[in-house]
Amino acid sequence: MNATGNGAPLQIEDLTVAYRQDPVLWDIDLTIPDRSLAAIVGPNGAGKSTLLKSILGLVQPAAGRILIYGKPFAEQRQLVAYVPQRGTVDWDFPTNALDVVMMGRYGQIGWFKRPGRQTRDLAMDALDKVGMADYANRQISQLSGGQQQRVFLARALIQNAQLVLMDEPFQGVDATTEKAIIQVLRELQERGSTVVVVHHDLDTVEAYFDHLVLLNVRAIASGPVDEVFTEENLRQTYGQKSVFTF
Repeated sequence: MNATGNGAPLQIEDLTVAYRQDPVLWDIDLTIPDRSLAAIVGPNGAGKSTLLKSILGLVQPAAGRILIYGKPFAEQRQLVAYVPQRGTVDWDFPTNALDVVMMGRYGQIGWFKRPGRQTRDLAMDALDKVGMADYANRQISQLSGGQQQRVFLARALIQNAQLVLMDEPFQGVDATTEKAIIQVLRELQERGSTVVVVHHDLDTVEAYFDHLVLLNVRAIASGPVDEVFTEENLRQTYGQKSVFTF
């Protein structure tokens, strides 16, 4: 039994999602273990981002159910943090990096209450951990892509979420940002959070993650990385003779 409720951090049963009658996800059954650092991997169009949106209630499934610690997302949303793809965010919104991070606490303090010194200190500490403290007052539109991604990671840090969902956090970032991201993921895991990441780089799966979901409309395989990350499973996922050199 988990302190946040009965059940695994994320349990998906018989999930099917369709757009205009075309299945994007088909009969998905998944369980993500507590305190795992999990990657969702698959080719373009496999339904990876749709899976995250389904978990967040942003996409209505045709069938199946999704449980967060044994309950629907609507009852557990305060336990979940989400870091979207950078390209889906309106970076022209007139706000600075510190304000973006402090938004991560609004679930605790309320949207109409002004953040106090404690919230500000937590946000500055989170920015410092991702190497962005010096940019706290910089407008987010003036930051580079990697810097913007680190600001969103800092926001996830101060949410104290039990389940953290990230959509391609490593995409298009430099080596410094990638190092900062994996440090944040591991810190979240050490705190007791479960982290689920849509990921595209097969070369880093074994180094970064301990649990793996291989997805291509269907869930091809799911489990510990050392059991699931095999040449045969990758062939079934990507439909190629060889996608990785072992």
